[in-house]
Amino acid sequence: MSGLLAAAFVCVAGGGGAAARFVLDGVLRQRLSLAYPLPTTLINLSGSLLLGLLTGLTLGHLVDPHWQLVLGTGLLGGYTTFSTASFEVARLVEERRWVAGTTHALGTVVVSGGLAAGGLALGLVLGR
Repeated sequence: MSGLLAAAFVCVAGGGGAAARFVLDGVLRQRLSLAYPLPTTLINLSGSLLLGLLTGLTLGHLVDPHWQLVLGTGLLGGYTTFSTASFEVARLVEERRWVAGTTHALGTVVVSGGLAAGGLALGLVLGR
């Protein structure tokens, strides 16, 4: 796949991931009236798990590296949102909701990392 074609696929997939995030976030916010930014957390956690799984499947030669680029960088990069999570931490701190802000910041990083590692391990097992 040429560099220009890969870039085009990543852009299209990124748009799809962003649209999926927008729709899922909206549905969750309608159904859950929470002061805590749970929709963003769930989106980032699920994206981390899927990215770890995709990486493991790629390392196990079940997914072509070109598709890892398109799906990982494009789709899942558009789906997950570090900037929104950061904004929500800042908003919680500004509202002096220290526990919620700290929980959101540390929880997202620690749990996302753990889920990515778990997805990677699962992908490696499936790729054997």
